[in-house]
Amino acid sequence: MRLGSAASERANRRWWDGDATEYHATHGEFLGADSTDGEFVWCPEGLHEGDWRLLGDVVDKRILEVGCGSAPCSRWLAAHGARPVGLDVSRGMLARGRAAMARGGPRVPLVQAGAEALPFGDESFDLACSAFGAVPFVADSALVMREVARVLRPGGRWVFAVNHPMRWIFLDDPGQAGLLATNSYFDRSPYVEVDAAGEPTYAEHHRTLGDRVREIVAAGLILLDIIEPEWPEWLDREWGQWSPLRGEIFPGTAIFVTAKPE
Repeated sequence: MRLGSAASERANRRWWDGDATEYHATHGEFLGADSTDGEFVWCPEGLHEGDWRLLGDVVDKRILEVGCGSAPCSRWLAAHGARPVGLDVSRGMLARGRAAMARGGPRVPLVQAGAEALPFGDESFDLACSAFGAVPFVADSALVMREVARVLRPGGRWVFAVNHPMRWIFLDDPGQAGLLATNSYFDRSPYVEVDAAGEPTYAEHHRTLGDRVREIVAAGLILLDIIEPEWPEWLDREWGQWSPLRGEIFPGTAIFVTAKPE
């Protein structure tokens, strides 16, 4: 099934609104969603911004988090001296973030909007980030790159984490079945789930590694690094298709570190 931007956004808003409670019951502790100051975990492999500092110095920086979910990353940034704004398409996920902030800790402005039309002026932010938010779920990720480049100030970084493109080849299975290549890496058809009436309820869009690089460059951004995290020895939990079994063999995440030219 091919989905345009509007249909994809509608499906994923519906999905994340409906899944917010279950998602946090499963992953909330790992993400620090209920900790007072939040946490900034980039991916299921557990890379933490406090250790990697992919955004660089965040103190007093105005930062846009694209696809913030319940905003634990934005709250962590605020606790470390930044001035973040969290954006997400899902009212349910944002409500979860507001509830966490109501219990204490730093307050972060949250905005409900899609990533393909950011409701901010040109050069409004010093930095931008996305930890598995928005980018895999939009039909036009090239437009997201252009929009982020537009709202970034010269010299600002845009760092985003997505499923590693090679994961598209394999079944969405953390076990032995997930080690068998079954899908074409070059098939850009989205993965779509539908309800009984045939209405899309979830959509995830595949781009190859080359696609991602070309979208970044076409937006006028500079690609500084691509990080492919190894599975850490200390982590024995599964997260969807991510698992120690698969993580020992091939990467599950790609983190793109980019910057807008001075």
